[in-house]
Amino acid sequence: MLLQGKTVVVSGVGAGLGHRIAETVVRDGGHAVLGARTGANLAKSAAEIDPEGRRTAYRVTDITDEEQCEALAALAVERFGGIDAVVHVAAWDSYFGGLEDADFATWQGVLDVNLLGTLRMTRACLPALKERGGSVVLIGTQSAIAAPSQVRQAAYAASKGALTSAMYSLAHELGPHRIRVNTVLPGWMWGPPVQAYVQFAAHTEGLPEAEVLARLTERMALPELATDGDVAEAAAFLASDRARAITGQSLLVNAGELMR
Repeated sequence: MLLQGKTVVVSGVGAGLGHRIAETVVRDGGHAVLGARTGANLAKSAAEIDPEGRRTAYRVTDITDEEQCEALAALAVERFGGIDAVVHVAAWDSYFGGLEDADFATWQGVLDVNLLGTLRMTRACLPALKERGGSVVLIGTQSAIAAPSQVRQAAYAASKGALTSAMYSLAHELGPHRIRVNTVLPGWMWGPPVQAYVQFAAHTEGLPEAEVLARLTERMALPELATDGDVAEAAAFLASDRARAITGQSLLVNAGELMR
């Protein structure tokens, strides 16, 4: 299996992508160590993925708190003996708007979570990752490299763009320890957030949900949106030894909406 015997820390586990990634880790033979701010979400996700509790562990973790990041990394080592990969899903993606209506105090909060929080969590995992090498997988966004077409999320895009830029430096810094650093860039990704957007837009505009969805998919080279499961598969590949020679790269998972 792709992740047989590997221990993968997954930050930001809720009902969507984080859950899918943790589920994929366990399915592919690994141990998943789950972190998120909401304990109920963690418990629910772990119970669904691993009812017997043998392949998962979890701890409430706010990635803006360095001690909590260190505690999650320590849990992985205590429970499963080390860390082979960390996948960063935790993010603040619910603040919308552009420059003219920007609240820069909120922008600072978005940056603290999406950029600095991810770096905090990565640093907390470094001692264990250095022991045997491994992988850091950042979940970015297509909006970091191209303006979004339906919604304005300038703060989110800027924070994820900064994280993608940081990836290059991290790949060079950590490479001598055989630690790889890569980014998955989802576009419109069918899962709970996009489902909620389609429902909201349909209600607001008085349209069938299928028409709103068609408006999104018409820009894709493939005739349907990528799903959170598709993004999870890409993250699992980059976390695995099959990607052992890949570092400092960004992989678009977007059904061909944007090609580079």
